[in-house]
Amino acid sequence: QAAEAPEKTAGATHTGPGLNMATTAAMAQAAIITRVSDSLQDIDAAAWNALLALQRHPTPFMRHEYLAALEASGSATPHTGWAARFLTLWQNGELVAACPLYLKSHSYGEYVFDWAWANAHTEHGLPYYPKALVAVPFTPVPGTRLMARDAAARTALLQALNAWCNEAGVSSLHVLFAADEDLDACTQAGLMQRQTVQFHWTNMAPTLGTGVSSLPPEGALPALGRPGGGSVAYRDFDDFLSRLAQEKRKKIRQERRRVQDAGVTFRCLQGTDIGPDDWDFFYRCYERTYLEHGNPPYLTRDFFRRMAKHMPEAWLVFIAERAGRPIATSLIAISAYPSSAGGQKSLEKVAYGRYWGALERVDCLHFEACYYQPLQWCIAHGVQRFEGGAQGEHKMARALLPVPTHSAHWLAHPAFAEAVDRYLQRETAATDHYLEHLQARSPLRTDHKP
Repeated sequence: QAAEAPEKTAGATHTGPGLNMATTAAMAQAAIITRVSDSLQDIDAAAWNALLALQRHPTPFMRHEYLAALEASGSATPHTGWAARFLTLWQNGELVAACPLYLKSHSYGEYVFDWAWANAHTEHGLPYYPKALVAVPFTPVPGTRLMARDAAARTALLQALNAWCNEAGVSSLHVLFAADEDLDACTQAGLMQRQTVQFHWTNMAPTLGTGVSSLPPEGALPALGRPGGGSVAYRDFDDFLSRLAQEKRKKIRQERRRVQDAGVTFRCLQGTDIGPDDWDFFYRCYERTYLEHGNPPYLTRDFFRRMAKHMPEAWLVFIAERAGRPIATSLIAISAYPSSAGGQKSLEKVAYGRYWGALERVDCLHFEACYYQPLQWCIAHGVQRFEGGAQGEHKMARALLPVPTHSAHWLAHPAFAEAVDRYLQRETAATDHYLEHLQARSPLRTDHKP
């Protein structure tokens, strides 16, 4: 069911605890209609995807097809604790802002951990669930969360979120793995920011140019476009290895050799070349990985059937074989959205490590399937970035370097909001220190000369 009402215009404010929302005059030219839908099927796919394409940090996981498949496959539904409340703003019949909003009855599948906040509420006799969540279920990938035509529409979307949270009486609102423009709007609205760490690989080989006597300090990223120095894409996997410290380079070669000596080879399939049998095998491996950890998988087999039907171009699979039999697989998502970051339109190719599983144990097979094969493919196909997903300090040894990721949070109870704010200040300082510690351990060489 979709509910809608005219949004208040210029000068109107919503004053929920901790939030400071005011409608801008720019959005007052025509009435803004707010709609809340419990199914993405109520929202036109073309309009949703067109709005996504306008964003500075789009990802395939925010596409209508992806979110709709989560719902239709039974993966993210009220039964699994994800009650959809997709929030959209319309002006003169045009979709001007939207976000994937969920009522959550637990904190699983989010990858930004707030169990301590929930426990504290319970200990004081206060309910923490349901809470409001703006996120892509089960997907810790940074990117746009508050889709908007412009900054004024994004502010209006946050205002609508505030009004909805107050009306629903939820304990809190959480905007997870948000883009910079989302975070700026959330900060202006009074939400608290939280920082976590992921590990990403960049297809960027540091070089020395005229007048440059040394590379940047260890752990620092080289500046792009700086006269006399900068970076170029790796020529091949060996070129990539040559930029690593000797011990890291040696370790990677040893790990790859162990997989080869075990008689394992790989097939790489992309898009419509991934057949039903390949998807079936992937799901066997994916499901087994979760069951081995004592949990059922978040995503159903039907979800991947829908991906194969509606978003085949977004997927890449590596299948490990031994003696002619498949024994393991990894699934990578790929994106090629025009990016307007930095004020210029460019086609940014990004790959996202998503899932893996194995039916047989082979030493170092996980590293080969999840890192070395994908990185080799990224270099060969000009992919600028590979994101390794949540957590995993071990990824640094494979040249996935630490990057901060961010979320924004609002708690309705003033005392809890103040306590969490103090906690987040301490946590942010600790995370900054952790990032500095990791950057000092960069696997990249600082003495390489082309």
